[in-house]
Amino acid sequence: MQISFNIENIDQVAFLGVNNANFDFVGRFFPKLKLVHRGAEIIAIGDDASIEEFQKSFDKLLGYFDSFQHIDTQTIEGIILGETEKIKAKTKGKNVIVFGNKGKIIQARTPNQEKLVKAMDKNDLAFAIGPAGTGKTYTAIALAVRSLKNREVTRIVLTRPAVEAGEQLGFLPGDMKEKLDPYLQPLYDALSDMIPQRKVTEMLAERTLEIAPLAYMRGRTLENAFVILDEAQNTSVNQLKMFLTRMGENAKFIVTGDITQVDLPKNKESGLVHATKLLKSITDISFIFFDKSDIVRHRLVKQIIEKYDK
Repeated sequence: MQISFNIENIDQVAFLGVNNANFDFVGRFFPKLKLVHRGAEIIAIGDDASIEEFQKSFDKLLGYFDSFQHIDTQTIEGIILGETEKIKAKTKGKNVIVFGNKGKIIQARTPNQEKLVKAMDKNDLAFAIGPAGTGKTYTAIALAVRSLKNREVTRIVLTRPAVEAGEQLGFLPGDMKEKLDPYLQPLYDALSDMIPQRKVTEMLAERTLEIAPLAYMRGRTLENAFVILDEAQNTSVNQLKMFLTRMGENAKFIVTGDITQVDLPKNKESGLVHATKLLKSITDISFIFFDKSDIVRHRLVKQIIEKYDK
């Protein structure tokens, strides 16, 4: 009997180990089988009973790797031998939101980041407002990735208004995608910590992940989705109203922004500033206000913001 597994869509080096060390370790537990790694395929050849046992274990190994993007020989042994307590001990961590590439722990690192995590456990809409470097967007994207991994939603939608200080899209070189990518790059950067690049490309092609300017949201209903609007201080009142009313069944929305860095014309009110006053009385909407104590970038960023605030 023969069975094969396709591992094309995962980080093969991280899963199989350097020089196939993890793969060779798995083989020790199945001495009756011939295990072959050929390209993006794992092939097992042997008797029916051994194949069935291998399939159950290998499915669990793939499931673990899909959740944590990392696996080592100790974990492999625990999974194959059914030592669940050992595995649980390795995956527990304070304030862990999701495990990123190569097992990187993505967690809430400040009190207000923790508030945002708890707010999204309770409500479907939250506003995360505060200065640069406080992890608003990063935490929001981590929550979206967690929801997708846990199958609470079927897709992630990330959006931004295409407005920056002193710049107009028409004067930028390239086609529309090339014009827009610089505005959306911070979202790609955060995702790169949490999802392998090959997987991101696949998700974009399958529309499991959508990264688009805010104008592309008009006229849509976003259902079964985790949706993040970043840089919302640069939305007009009508734009933010349009975005918020895209919410469909089983949707989670997070709006992030810094009301001290509005790049709109002076005669136009920021939709984010307007919404904080208009919607604050709705009990099922969470408002989390980040401050300088939440800054998790270089230590100088906090000092720079303090000087500009003065």
